[in-house]
Amino acid sequence: MKEKINLFKVFMAPTAAEQVSLVLNSGYIGQGPKVEEFELKLRDYFQHDHLVTVNSGTSALHLALHLLKAPDPLSSWPGLLSGDEVLTTSMTCTASNWPILANGLKIKWVDIDEKTLNYDLDDLSRKISPKTKVIMAVHWGGYPIDLERLKTIQKQAEALYGFKPAIIEDAAHGFGSSFAGKPIGTHGNITMYSLQAIKHITAVDGGILMLPNKQLTRRAKLMRWYGIDRDGDRKDFRCEADIEEWGFKFHMNDISATVGLENLKHAASIIGRHKENARFYDTALAGIPDVTLLARHPSHDSAFWIYSMLVQRRDDFYRKMHERNIAVSQVHERNDKHNCVREFRAPLPTLDRICKNIVSIPVGWWVTDEQREYIVSAIKQGW
Repeated sequence: MKEKINLFKVFMAPTAAEQVSLVLNSGYIGQGPKVEEFELKLRDYFQHDHLVTVNSGTSALHLALHLLKAPDPLSSWPGLLSGDEVLTTSMTCTASNWPILANGLKIKWVDIDEKTLNYDLDDLSRKISPKTKVIMAVHWGGYPIDLERLKTIQKQAEALYGFKPAIIEDAAHGFGSSFAGKPIGTHGNITMYSLQAIKHITAVDGGILMLPNKQLTRRAKLMRWYGIDRDGDRKDFRCEADIEEWGFKFHMNDISATVGLENLKHAASIIGRHKENARFYDTALAGIPDVTLLARHPSHDSAFWIYSMLVQRRDDFYRKMHERNIAVSQVHERNDKHNCVREFRAPLPTLDRICKNIVSIPVGWWVTDEQREYIVSAIKQGW
């Protein structure tokens, strides 16, 4: 095939440029009516009232951890203190884990499950300690972690230590994914979605923070804009009332919100095509020598931002796919290899064993029937 089949591609609604132009010339390009409109549409999409938009998924995770620093006597939540630990996976984008460091917290790595590339919940359960305040759950490729099992582990920790470790779901890959029939982000945890350039739905850049109640949502709205109450009674709009808790410059702007609004209209077709291509691969690639497909379970409905599998002799695989004009990649490097987190290094035997075999192939909305058949044929030819 002469034309390269891309692993990632930016989707942009044909109406986006015109709508952005209107906003650009409106005189209001910061956080304004378009951000409010986008949040209303997102609440309707997820059927969930408690969410705020921010300027990136990374900001959403940073903000989520910051929100958890405040104790809550009503729920027996002690609040996060410097040096508390977060259980997390190394197999993810560094954007998942660097907010942990930015909030003065410690990382404890959890090994991965080779059947899903999410982390191993048995290993997670073994590593819970009195210092474990947060469980960071990354949905690799959009394939949901078993949230029921995760809740069980959370309750077991509460029985041992007197409080529930907070669960933060990193659903950067998972716009359109669901678990047990409910969208990711609506299971009572704090959840981040990314609206970065190459995600299912992009706002050029941006993030969504899904929250379990209106109290945290209220604080998130304040914290994303310096701690200032934009809805409060200010006699002089440029001069804020008393700020009780300082915050950040994490808010979304009306330009990004407009792009997000236009792209959101196409969510069903974008996500539907990712899923359709993945189903095709699940059938067409089954039983091929040197290829191991990942697990599927009826209650875990993935949006398949990427389609990952394990291959033997990956360097040879890379070379052959490159020759055949097919873009492939591991997508994310394991985070624990970086020197900035060397103090947290620990044995991760499964990740050590299979990291060299992880690869993703094109699965997105742009992959045509002809291209996906060509990809399968190229893999069947061997390397």
